Amino acid sequence: MIWNLLGIGIKTASEIYKNKKETQRLESVAKLQHYQKMASGEIEYQAKVIDNQNQGWKDEVVLAIVILPIIVIAYSVFSGTPDAKEKLDLFFEYFNNLPDWYVWLTVGIFGSIYGLKPTADLFRKK
Repeated sequence: MIWNLLGIGIKTASEIYKNKKETQRLESVAKLQHYQKMASGEIEYQAKVIDNQNQGWKDEVVLAIVILPIIVIAYSVFSGTPDAKEKLDLFFEYFNNLPDWYVWLTVGIFGSIYGLKPTADLFRKK
């Protein structure tokens, strides 16, 4: 009976090891095919983009610096009177009066940090 259990245990361990090695092989093949597609231009170099986005805190610092004027405007508007509608209108009036270069800088930084690709048509003033 012990020999039967030992045989079953060895067989199971062998099967698990074999499955693990097969999984590693398949992952390697999938990675190779992915890099071949990137090299041939079928897909973009997404792995490099993901690696670059996970490299640090500099994006968060830049984002905080860029949105600081928006936070100050929001605080100055919302800390005054209790009428929310008028405050919201005033906030967007102030925001609309920001220089175009600042608005485009903000849009560009948000797009860069979060991987957005804004088009000029969406942000043109009417």
